[in-house]
Amino acid sequence: MRPSSPSTPPLPELPELPDGVTPRRLPQPRMEDEPLPHWQPWTAPVALISAFAIAIVGGLLIGAISTAFGASIDHPPPAVNVLSTVVQDGAFIACALIFARMTDPLRPGFFGLRRTPLWPAVGWVALAAVGFYLLSGVWAQLVDIKQTDQLPSDLGTKDSVVALIAVCVLVTVIAPIAEEFLFRGFFFTALRRWRGPWPAALITGLVFGAIHAGSAPAAFLVPLALLGFLLCIVRWRTGSLLPCVALHALNNAIAFGANEANWNVWQTILLMIGSICAVLLVLRPFLEPQTRSI
Repeated sequence: MRPSSPSTPPLPELPELPDGVTPRRLPQPRMEDEPLPHWQPWTAPVALISAFAIAIVGGLLIGAISTAFGASIDHPPPAVNVLSTVVQDGAFIACALIFARMTDPLRPGFFGLRRTPLWPAVGWVALAAVGFYLLSGVWAQLVDIKQTDQLPSDLGTKDSVVALIAVCVLVTVIAPIAEEFLFRGFFFTALRRWRGPWPAALITGLVFGAIHAGSAPAAFLVPLALLGFLLCIVRWRTGSLLPCVALHALNNAIAFGANEANWNVWQTILLMIGSICAVLLVLRPFLEPQTRSI
């Protein structure tokens, strides 16, 4: 006769809670609380300087080639300006990737290329946009700003329809992606390990405003620095770069539409919607799947 095996004791039942008491749900970890990459803070300014060095060399090379084919040095065609700006934007992305790779494997999530819940992101974008435009309006009244941003015109939007479309794509799609990838994706993230999010956001915002000194009127640099600071806060609080790129594209679309004297409000609205959809579609294949919820 086989000996009977000892039976496994049943697991104790959870105690019942008193009537009216509901179990407490543990708080979900937020995306901004995820471990940061080991990017050293010194890599942030060095990556930016390297990107501008590449952009200068690339711009000189493009200018030399265009001059060899008969283009004017003083008044280069729109294609030269557009290509030089594309080289600069490409250098922004390339240098961020190069310096990030020095300490960590490349992961989209480290740069904020991850999905994020829609409505919290919309809320942060709306809050940042309202704050930016209100404070920018106050600043414009204080310093009596009357001029508009002439960068689209300087790039050649008035020369031809082809130039207008090329500059429109550059300003409202390519530039927001490249600038956000370097500044909010890499620069801000590298500085966060040094002194935390608030000093990192302040420094990144000031640098972001300063780099526009050659392409925007001096009075515009303060609002641009404010925008750079607020974009860092959006990046931090949502844990994603997508809302930052969307807000950046929205702002550039508004500025582009305001610069085009022959455009009506509906054309600007269509450009705003189209630019946001375009940047999100471009970034979609590069997103890291969301593993945590805010």
